[in-house]
Amino acid sequence: MNLDDIKKNSSLVNAIDWDMTPEEAVRLYLEWGCNWARSNYVIRSKNDTSHYFVVNTWKKRPVIYFIKRNSEEAVELAEINMPEELENDFMESVGNHKGVFSIEGNVKKWLKDQLTA
Repeated sequence: MNLDDIKKNSSLVNAIDWDMTPEEAVRLYLEWGCNWARSNYVIRSKNDTSHYFVVNTWKKRPVIYFIKRNSEEAVELAEINMPEELENDFMESVGNHKGVFSIEGNVKKWLKDQLTA
């Protein structure tokens, strides 16, 4: 799947949780038995899912992944390359560290622009 595939699927675009972070996804879906008091969103079964983006910087260049997660698994639905200038800005914003990061700032704006254009 690529950005155009996501864009063409309005139900998928509408399902995107733009505020989901990798940490929140783990808390909700992997520790879901004890999180009822910390969130308005409660995971009740494997049928509860979230669709969200993360930036993975473990490869040579940062990559955006579109993730579908439930309590049983996380599936990478798409791998998206961002423009080089955006890559550089993002890497600078995270101190050139390796890891999996939430989308924010210019990356989030760029993705939203791509999916609503």
